[in-house]
Amino acid sequence: MQPPRVIETCLYVDDLEKAEEFYSRVLGLAVYAKLEGRHTFFRSGDGVFLLFNPERTRKAAANGVPTHGATGEGHVAFEMGEDEIDTWRSKLEGEKVEIELEHTWPNGGFSFYFRDPAGNSVELVTPCIWGLE
Repeated sequence: MQPPRVIETCLYVDDLEKAEEFYSRVLGLAVYAKLEGRHTFFRSGDGVFLLFNPERTRKAAANGVPTHGATGEGHVAFEMGEDEIDTWRSKLEGEKVEIELEHTWPNGGFSFYFRDPAGNSVELVTPCIWGLE
């Protein structure tokens, strides 16, 4: 048996307000839920993208959820369509987001890599790099 998909993924940030503004403005993600100083959650397609303050999530939660937290640069990749590459390039440039790398993969897939305000590596990628439709 194998899980059919990833439901949520998360990154850890030290400034939730700055990160929320970045992901809302640059990627157009809508806030789904938040707890001031602890987390901000966004909808992304049929999944959820979570931002946590690691200092707060390392402490026991009232509802019994296990503690967690990480430091250092994390990574997340969001899907973009093949026909959206030029539009995303223009969007990132217009938002003054430095593109660290534009990469064409051997199978024809394409990625943009850039950083969020916490230094996490963010990727916009065409899904064919993983053989996804």
